[in-house]
Amino acid sequence: MIALLLDLSNILGGFLLAIGLLARLPSVGDNLADFARRLGPFGWIVGVVALVTGGRYLIVHLISGPRVMHFEVVGVITGVLLLWDRLNLRSRTGRDLPASGSAGAGLVLAIYGVIAILVGLQGLVTPN
Repeated sequence: MIALLLDLSNILGGFLLAIGLLARLPSVGDNLADFARRLGPFGWIVGVVALVTGGRYLIVHLISGPRVMHFEVVGVITGVLLLWDRLNLRSRTGRDLPASGSAGAGLVLAIYGVIAILVGLQGLVTPN
């Protein structure tokens, strides 16, 4: 059950991070942008779930093995990115998280979001 939460949080968190790039898709971009606007206020919940479940699996795999997998690393990073404002990292690092977009640092964030979506989908079909 926790693995399913990790995979779903990777998919939804990646979607929220990649919406700047996904909204540019020709026929479905407007619908995806509407869904992102509805999901946006709950992004911090997705971030908490990603951070907690990814952190749990990261600790378990560091202590008892067999090895650290990319699912939990992506989950932890996705959680931190989604909780950037809530964790008050803007004042600690002196940097604001760029908006997801199709150029510059926002493009890097959007590409990471697409990677998180793919990792979440891979986690759904990978046996534990």
